[in-house]
Formats: sequence, structure tokens, C-alpha cells
Amino acid sequence: MSERAAPFYCPYCGDEDLRPNEQGHGAWECAACNRAFQLKFLGLLTRGLTTDDGEERI
Repeated sequence: MSERAAPFYCPYCGDEDLRPNEQGHGAWECAACNRAFQLKFLGLLTRGLTTDDGEERI
């Protein structure tokens, strides 16, 4: 399995100067606006996939 992706920018100020935070997995801190935030995968949505012809697949 591959390594998890890191955020490219701060969701508050948009700056790219992000560093992992010591709070744990998925926690990041922004040096520009001095905020810490955490990213978390909630799960997959229950909507089916739609093909190019508009047909829904489950």
C-alpha cells in the first residue's frame, strides 16, 4: 500500500508552508497563519458510479 497523501495548502490561509504536527496521524500545522488542523477520511459515499452514457452502476 502506498503512503498517504499530504495536503498541498492550508485550508484557512492557502499558504503552502505546512509541517506535520505532533498531535498524531493526519495532523498538520501552518507556519504562515499559525493554525493546526487534522485531515480525516470519513468513508465512501453511497452514490453509485455513473458511466459516460448516463447509466448508473453500483
